[in-house]
This record gives sequence, structure tokens and C-alpha cells, in this order.
Amino acid sequence: MNIEIEKLLYALNRRFKTDIISTDCQTMPLQGGTVGNVNLVTGIAETVDGESLPYRMVLKIQKKWERYGDPGSWRREYDLYSSDLGATFSQALRWPICYHAEFNAEEDEYQLWLEYIDGVTGLDLTGDMYEKAALELGRFQGKLYAEQPAVLHSLTNLSQSEFMKNKYLHYRSWPVVYDYIRSEDCEFPLYIRQMLIDIDEQADEIFARIEKLPLVLCHRDFWVTNLIYADGNISLIDWDTSGWGYLGEDLASLIADEPDIDHMVENFQRCVPAYYKGFSEYADVSRIADHCVFEMILLVFGYRLVESYLYADADDEKAKHVLTLQKIYEIKSNPVGSHLAT
Repeated sequence: MNIEIEKLLYALNRRFKTDIISTDCQTMPLQGGTVGNVNLVTGIAETVDGESLPYRMVLKIQKKWERYGDPGSWRREYDLYSSDLGATFSQALRWPICYHAEFNAEEDEYQLWLEYIDGVTGLDLTGDMYEKAALELGRFQGKLYAEQPAVLHSLTNLSQSEFMKNKYLHYRSWPVVYDYIRSEDCEFPLYIRQMLIDIDEQADEIFARIEKLPLVLCHRDFWVTNLIYADGNISLIDWDTSGWGYLGEDLASLIADEPDIDHMVENFQRCVPAYYKGFSEYADVSRIADHCVFEMILLVFGYRLVESYLYADADDEKAKHVLTLQKIYEIKSNPVGSHLAT
């Protein structure tokens, strides 16, 4: 890809806090970035004093696209980086530093020059790292919920609290997945089919319980590929789906979105109490009788896994999706206690 050297030099000046007069650069596409162009930029920067500074930086170029039910999501990360939200993070949980953000209205495109963080991510995360991520997420959301900093009320481009509900209802109205689990051709075990049917029949009552939970700033894509564990801290990337959601909503993604299947039940057992422990350091959650995290997992990922199964080409992929649903069923059989902050 072609790099605009002037912008790179500006970002490097911000990165090193000194005058950079020249640089070379190489680019390499990074994994992820399914709706954006994300590249690792590397090279040697030369300072005005003749010092050579090796660097690694991420360049994210995002063009306009539309997510169902959330049309502003494509530019949300630029809007958030342009706000004061960064001041609300701690060293223990934060996003990558942005050295330069630029919006091109004519092209409906923005660029972010971001800190590159080298750490453990994806399915290499351990159970301890999952638990750390849940704890620090709880602390972050609890602090914002308790303190209500002005920046929270100045953010105009956030996904709405109904996002999870609307997405579930959209899936439920799709005959391809809805009819399949009720058909004679369905190859899922009967108990999995019944679990999915039960959540449909109880959805109104479940959402009524969820909507009594505290409303918090959610990342809404809090899965392992967006988490980077380095030096005992958590960095969190890809904020384009973030917005108002319910306490515990992000845990559904942490536990069930393309998960470490063999440890799903264990991670649920560890992460839910850790999350509530972190949140309770700032806000009282003792009144909450039901955390609803299991229900959120099934509402968010139940039909999505059915879809993935139906459209998978390979048998091993189909088996993976069924096994994930089986692990969700096992979570149901291994609930975590209600009062989790003690």
C-alpha cells in the first residue's frame, strides 16, 4: 500500500515526542480488520539529532459501510478517538494510543495511526488472562457507571441499548435458522434444539430482567482477537460497535465468540465472578438477583451459531459449532451464584 510520508512523519513525531526528519517504511497486512484495512507499518525513523529509532505502528483505514441496525458504526472509532474517552482508561485496561486521526468527508474514509502492542491474543490467551480481562472490564465499567464523567454524556455516536435485542429479534425472524431447529431435518441433539426453542419462548421475560440491569458503556466486540495481554495489562482494539448496553453484556462475547471451546465452562465460572468483583469496587451490585450472562450468550450467539453451522462447508467446522452450543448448554447446567461481588 502507498503510505503518505507526511502523515507518517507527523505520527512518528507524536510517537517519539521529538523531531523526526525522515523515515523509511514497510507495510504488512494484519489479521482481522474484516471491514477495515489494517496494516503494520515498520521502519527506521531519523531524528534531527541523527538518532535512528526503529518503530512499529498500526495504520487503520476505514471506509464507509453499514452495519445492520447501527449505521454510524463505521466511523465510531474515529469519533471516540477524537473525544476525551481515552482519559477514562487505566494502565490495566486501555485502548492503543492514537498518534494521528484524520477524517476525509469527501471519500467517506478515516485513518488512524495507532500504537502497536505486542502481546498475547486470540486463542493463546490463558484462563488467567481471561479472568484478568473480565476483572478489568468490570472495574472500567463500574468506575464510569459510578462517576459518570462528562465525556459519557458528550458522545453522540454510540450504539443503543436495544442493539442486542434488535439483533436477536432480527435473527429470530429469519426462517432459515428459526425453522431449521424446529424441523425434522435438524441434526442437532434434541437438548440443544430445546434450549434454543426455550430461549425464544422466554425471550420477553428474559429481556425484562436484562433491562433492569445497570446500563454501562459496552465494547460490544469483547472477544479474544480484540484483546491483547501484555505486561500484565489488557489492551482493547476495534471500538466500532461500542455503545450503551447492559451489565455483563460484554462477557457473552468473551466467553462464547469463537471461544476456547475446551475451557468455555471454566472461563464462564471464572470470568463472571471476576467481572462482578471489579464492578463492585465502584458500585453496589448486591441487589442484582440474576446476572443473566448465560441468557445473553444464548441470545447473542444461539442463532448465530446455527447460521454458521448451516453455511459451513467442512464437517469439522459444523462439528465445532455444535460443540460450542453443547458447551453453552453445559454452562446452563453449571450456574454461577447470583451475588457475585462478595
